[in-house]
Amino acid sequence: MTLRDMLDSHPRPTALDRDRLVRCIEACVECAATCTSCADADLAEPDVHELVRCIRLNLDCADVCDATGRILIRQTESDLGVLRAATVACALTCQTCAEECEKHAAHHEHCRICAEVCRACAKACGDLLATF
Repeated sequence: MTLRDMLDSHPRPTALDRDRLVRCIEACVECAATCTSCADADLAEPDVHELVRCIRLNLDCADVCDATGRILIRQTESDLGVLRAATVACALTCQTCAEECEKHAAHHEHCRICAEVCRACAKACGDLLATF
């Protein structure tokens, strides 16, 4: 069973582009997990005092991605304005987190990975927004 199967089985599916919707939800789930892991790895670094903003943005990004993915997966009586606002907020948060993680990527592999995942999620959000 996949996310697509669940969405396809819904009795009243959304009118949004299904492929872009699935990609965006999956990117949000992956980004939430990656940002949570990056924040945890940051806490274990000897230079943790230099990573405070990164940790904060990782945690913010994880929460926004989690909420956005959950909002987007709900098909019944969706409000396009709410979907748009959540997706815009997610794209912005991912972009901001990616920029911060990139500042530490040369010294911390987990930050490099997180920046890539955040950029991919921001792109998936942008791709979905283009269909609204």
